[in-house]
Amino acid sequence: MSMFLSFRKLPVGGGTLTDPIAWNSTNDFKLRRVDISKLTGVVAGQEILFAVHGYNNSQSEAVCTLSRFEHVLKLPPNIVFVGILWPGDSKAGFISYPVEKPTASDVGRYLAKFCNRKLARAASISFVSHSLGARVVLETIRGLERETRSACLLAAAIERTCLEKEYADSFSKTDSVHVLASREDEVLRFAFLAGNLFGHALDPTAVPLSSALGYAGPRKPIGKTLPPWSIADNEKYDHGDYLPPSDISAQFPNNAGSWNNPASFVKRALNGERQTWPAPTAVK
Repeated sequence: MSMFLSFRKLPVGGGTLTDPIAWNSTNDFKLRRVDISKLTGVVAGQEILFAVHGYNNSQSEAVCTLSRFEHVLKLPPNIVFVGILWPGDSKAGFISYPVEKPTASDVGRYLAKFCNRKLARAASISFVSHSLGARVVLETIRGLERETRSACLLAAAIERTCLEKEYADSFSKTDSVHVLASREDEVLRFAFLAGNLFGHALDPTAVPLSSALGYAGPRKPIGKTLPPWSIADNEKYDHGDYLPPSDISAQFPNNAGSWNNPASFVKRALNGERQTWPAPTAVK
């Protein structure tokens, strides 16, 4: 069973709720609504890990993949996993990307306001995101009235300069930021550039022709964000390899699953440990 906060109005596509609904998932990935007060009571005095999915995940897909990711993480009792559901998808499919970019920013602002109002008693807040979820995370951190403990950005569909330019303020409020990038990510290699450029018209950013952070990594070490962050090309990490499968029929658990290494990366970040994967390489 996993806990979720949802900003979705509909299971597929649809608009954005400004105040989230709390859900618990069942073992077969169904959702049962719970009172917000139950969630706020559970996290009081605890450390929160918000997990944010990326672009083009329906509600059912996001619930499946994030519930499985919590299972793989095997977090200690003092860390409460809360999945964030947001409408970064559309019945129109992938062509909606330019519209989903401002949607991600809106959800980040709404989540920050919710945390400031309802979760002030939490001991700390950390994040892990996949793909466009990075924009939700960095926008949330910007709006929080507190420091953030850590943020892990996996395959981030956001400009590689974001920690120095667009979200320099969020970066400065976070104790540690951890990045995983792969140049074998076909989505970020090709689709991100066009989608980010068109999205720039609706939600201007600092360097719209930049490569994605989750493809090229930061341009240089910045603050406490240090390499290694680039997964070796021969490991063949594509965009969908960082999290467990969203298809309920897919084999899970699976000790050979590509998501196990990213999960270990996130756990080391939460523990403040040195990263042992990916292998150290020269910054490209």
